[in-house]
Amino acid sequence: MKMLIGKNWVDKDEKIEVLNPYNNDLIDTVPSGDNDDVKAALRAAEEGFKINRNLPVHQRISILYKTAEIIRGRQEDFARTIATEGSKTIKEARKEASRCIDTITISAEEARRVVGETIPFDSREGSENRVGYYFRFPIGIIAAITPFNDPLNLVAHKVGPAIAGGNSVVLKPATVTPLSALKLGEAFIEAGLPWNILNIVTGRASKIADALVTDSRVRMISFTGGTEAGQDIVKKAGLKKIGMELGSNSPVIVMDDADLQQAVELSVSGAFWAVGQNCIGVQRIYIHETVYDEFEKMFVEQTKKIKVGYQLDEDTDMGPMITEEEAARVEKWIREACESGAELLTGGNRKGTHFEPTVFRNMPESANLNCEEVFGPVVNLYKTSSLDEAIKLANSVKYGLHAAIFTRSLENAFKAIKELDVGGVMVNDSTDYRIDMMPFGGVKWSGLGREGIKFALLEMTEPKVVCFNL
Repeated sequence: MKMLIGKNWVDKDEKIEVLNPYNNDLIDTVPSGDNDDVKAALRAAEEGFKINRNLPVHQRISILYKTAEIIRGRQEDFARTIATEGSKTIKEARKEASRCIDTITISAEEARRVVGETIPFDSREGSENRVGYYFRFPIGIIAAITPFNDPLNLVAHKVGPAIAGGNSVVLKPATVTPLSALKLGEAFIEAGLPWNILNIVTGRASKIADALVTDSRVRMISFTGGTEAGQDIVKKAGLKKIGMELGSNSPVIVMDDADLQQAVELSVSGAFWAVGQNCIGVQRIYIHETVYDEFEKMFVEQTKKIKVGYQLDEDTDMGPMITEEEAARVEKWIREACESGAELLTGGNRKGTHFEPTVFRNMPESANLNCEEVFGPVVNLYKTSSLDEAIKLANSVKYGLHAAIFTRSLENAFKAIKELDVGGVMVNDSTDYRIDMMPFGGVKWSGLGREGIKFALLEMTEPKVVCFNL
């Protein structure tokens, strides 16, 4: 496939191979972009911004609706692309393709709600003759940098609201999963999006990221990825808006009055969805001591039922990790945890990119698997004596994206809602529950700002005040 710059689908002699992580088979190639390609994309985006800011809102809405319908008509093709270039099973990929349709549709709906309001200037003595209002205007070029784990829908979460708000976009998709983003670009162009508004540069971050994030023409960086990369971007970005979703280490609390069957089923799903390569995936589960033994037995039994295999097989529950390098990192963390005294309950074995779903207990606080984001199929069980202890431990890491609590008590639920230091609390549900219209983001090292279409639109527009002195 080719990258999209200005009015052209651009190819290059130097290629990046896109490989199936299951067997390392070549799927396709994409151009290996460089700084000159970034500069060309930014020049095109300057023109694209002039076009989109002046497009009537109804035209933006129409383009977004039509894009969603094109994706709907090719939903299985999009799903197979997601599953083939990434780690998701075909069943998981179908859900992502469906969510992308929702994301683009909601972007169309929210485009008509970018509104302002009147301002009572005469509330200030001496301003009796003044009337006015504010409205929101697009900020300009949005640099969107997206990860491998949701190669279609997380792109849509940046591109959809950017276009809805009247901006232009330069998108850098994940190097290992660029095909879904390019197919989305094709759908936008087919739907009638004017050239130059959306630009997609494929390439390695080491070659093109600095040129993109440091350019003064970029007015906002919307980044989803690792904490270290996020910190590097902040240091280099200069004076521009920044939105970041940097991952997490999501805790679940299971109280003594919880529905254990519900808690086990949802937590197993939340831990091993997309091979655990999920920023809101379940990683730490704090279980009340009176139900711990029963929960552990049920959880391990349910985990052992997960079928690991080829991600395009309909009966596969968990596919491969994205690269062997990532799988080897998780394997190293598991080995270190075992050497530190953690007790392995099931799993822990790797063959290439294939990893068994893994469950630990007695994980030391200092272990990477406790305090860092594993981004792999590993979950830790902990015994706690009270809700206060569970909340304290849940808050003990540097991340704060999502948390969950299973309980039948409203008192317990609202205590957790108030005291958990996170961006979202799921009650009687997995931490990885999300719909695309809700505000999504975290606190501490989990990021800056919020995604979710309405909330991303607020980030991608600014209020302009108008005042008449009559």
